[in-house]
Amino acid sequence: MAARTPDASQRIAYHHGNLREALIAAAVEIIEEQGVEGLSVREAAKRAGVSPGAPFRHFASRTALLTAVAEQATQRLRVDVDAALSRASGGSALERFAAIGHAYLVWAAANPTHFRVISDRQGIDYDGSATMVENNQAIRDHMQSLLDEAFGQELGDARTAQAQIAARALVYGLARMAVDGHFPEWNLRGQRVDEAMSETLDFFIGTLGGLAGGKGAAKTRQRVAP
Repeated sequence: MAARTPDASQRIAYHHGNLREALIAAAVEIIEEQGVEGLSVREAAKRAGVSPGAPFRHFASRTALLTAVAEQATQRLRVDVDAALSRASGGSALERFAAIGHAYLVWAAANPTHFRVISDRQGIDYDGSATMVENNQAIRDHMQSLLDEAFGQELGDARTAQAQIAARALVYGLARMAVDGHFPEWNLRGQRVDEAMSETLDFFIGTLGGLAGGKGAAKTRQRVAP
């Protein structure tokens, strides 16, 4: 029996080495230049230098491609958070909790396109992505564990949940302001944007420590920067 000749998309995928990653990289470039609205599987294929039909072996739809970008984003964020926690391993529970927030801010500033993609879940299949669910849950588990360590039962489950949501809302809001360019309209007194965000987060952590009479709040300002 004669060997089957690979079709064009197979040859192109082999030529590119890893077509899936090439398409994700192309998608990120398109979003950077045109916004999410400008992304299509066909345009990503063109940018990657492959035929229009080649991507569908990996991404059956625009949603699938955008979800892959979001998965890459959450994976990179989780790696950065884990690295920050490792560097802050000798600190108090609240110092390590703060390290998660600082890592998020640094990551968002360095990856604004990925941040924008995961900020809007309308175009991605979050519930259908085990990768995103797992990565986000891992970070939330770190936050919960550190709050439990810092406060024990003093806050109670409801207040601990509120503290976690407040922390998440704060770093998300700060990152959104930075990525969207809102900080120039605020009086930063000569501070850089990253300094203003860090000090705002540290202010919140200090206030959080005060909820339990200062327990776990010591040395928060001596955080290990991500």
